[in-house]
Amino acid sequence: MDWFNIYSFNWLAITSSNDLVTLLQFPFMQRAITGAVLMGLLGGLLGSFVTLRQLSFFSHAVGHAALVGVALGVLLQLNPTLMLLPFTLVFGLVVLYLIDQTDLASDSVLSIVLSGALAIGVLLTSLIQGYRGNLMGVLFGDILAINEMDLILTLLVLVGSSIFLLSTLRQQILLTLNPSVAQVQGIPVQLYRYAFVVLLSLAVAVAIKAVGVLLVNAFLVIPASTAKLLSHHFTHFLIMSVILGAVSSIAGMTVSGVFNFASGPSIVLVQFLLFLSVFGWIKLTIKAA
Repeated sequence: MDWFNIYSFNWLAITSSNDLVTLLQFPFMQRAITGAVLMGLLGGLLGSFVTLRQLSFFSHAVGHAALVGVALGVLLQLNPTLMLLPFTLVFGLVVLYLIDQTDLASDSVLSIVLSGALAIGVLLTSLIQGYRGNLMGVLFGDILAINEMDLILTLLVLVGSSIFLLSTLRQQILLTLNPSVAQVQGIPVQLYRYAFVVLLSLAVAVAIKAVGVLLVNAFLVIPASTAKLLSHHFTHFLIMSVILGAVSSIAGMTVSGVFNFASGPSIVLVQFLLFLSVFGWIKLTIKAA
């Protein structure tokens, strides 16, 4: 046994713990953890419906098309985060309208609109002169940079989503499992669909600053997918998705603080490893049985 290596490892663990405690005393870290928990809860809540309704590509398209909103914000010298909110909202509603009004498959419409939006976004970014730090920060995420306004916006979207989805949970479940039956029973399917797209688009907008355009879809999909592996009962699945979203966010922030990794990718990496662990555990359990 190499006692020197054991001592070095223990010293590193203690040092990392002390560093983490020190980090937690800074306001920016406290805001980051609060934001991570709120976004984890929001991602778990909406992600459960996104997964079951097969809207993951929709949220992916909205997230990537946000490049246009970011570029417009920088060009117009406006706050890119505030510019994202109306842009993603309008974009999400327009995409859903196009899907409803054409005979094309939804994935074809999403691919077309996403490609066009990305092309416009790249062209707009080429017009930006000088320093592009604000643009890069929003594109690739920096949860340590979120402020009180970001927390308030995230909280408002979370509260709005919770009130809407939980107060109409029975209708939402029926709409998710069988839209035709929901229509027959008098449930306003179109109204609920568009309302959910509004919430989803706003959730994507507020989460982009934390995890970036490239990873925002994973924030919505991975915790819900992991929860789906663990439970097939809708209520249990919904609760588990929310819990996994919040816990993985805290764990990701811890990994980010201890090892000095980027915060957004750290959270998504923890979510991904958690998904692989649950998947492997289930497979081994099935084989053992």
